[in-house]
Amino acid sequence: MSYRKLGRTSDQRKALLRDLATDLIINGRIETTEARAKELRSVVEKMITLGKRGDLHARRQAAAFLRREVAETIEIEKEDGKKKEVPVYAIQKLFNEIAPNYSERQGGYTRIMKMGPRRGDGAPMAIIELV
Repeated sequence: MSYRKLGRTSDQRKALLRDLATDLIINGRIETTEARAKELRSVVEKMITLGKRGDLHARRQAAAFLRREVAETIEIEKEDGKKKEVPVYAIQKLFNEIAPNYSERQGGYTRIMKMGPRRGDGAPMAIIELV
């Protein structure tokens, strides 16, 4: 098996990677341990590849994995002049904003920068960000 178990059972590991991938898509950059960042890299790159495909099946596959979290809210003016706040979810941000930026790129959508050890337990820390 060529993946890191991260000291968790399979359902806990999947939930951890879902949360981290959703946070990375929303924020563009997160700080976590080195092992988690290296494992997260493959998951996020697959999500961006799905976003580049852009068809309905790819959107449903990505939606099945990512959390349904609000990335931001935008104001839309209605016909009667009233403003309405509309949420933009992480899946929409992936397909509408992030994936088009990488249309010419064949992979390597993330960067991992190593930091010093974490205070307390000395775990090696890293920052993972979208390139």
